[in-house]
Amino acid sequence: MMVWMFWLIAAGVLFVVEMMTLTFYLLWLCIGAIMAGLVSLLVPDAILLQVVIGSLVALGLTLFSKPLVAKFRSSRGFNDTGTDIVGRQGVVVEALEPGYYGQVKIGGDTWSATSVQRLGRNEIVKVVGRSTTIIEVERWEEMN
Repeated sequence: MMVWMFWLIAAGVLFVVEMMTLTFYLLWLCIGAIMAGLVSLLVPDAILLQVVIGSLVALGLTLFSKPLVAKFRSSRGFNDTGTDIVGRQGVVVEALEPGYYGQVKIGGDTWSATSVQRLGRNEIVKVVGRSTTIIEVERWEEMN
């Protein structure tokens, strides 16, 4: 198999994971892998050059975009859908078992959720924490 195929596969995997997390950092790594793949088409035996070019592209995009993203997030009118979700009430849509994911509906949004408690469908829960796309919930009765 040619080296450019490995770079293309790596870029595809990074892109799919980026679409699940929406962080933009993996997108820059994806573009770096694509650039390394292009270099491998021109110079197939220079693996070190491919890695260096891909890394520099990803690093450059990360450093360039960080101030832009910070400016965008702090601009007036920007609303991150998950910033005020902690403390809100929701309903379990898909049962939660400790160590496994389920789903919780909060307002009009459905979130992947985890809990240290066993929670059945239609139970009322309270959000106690949030990572990028996963929320942590507890039974509502324990909070009152």
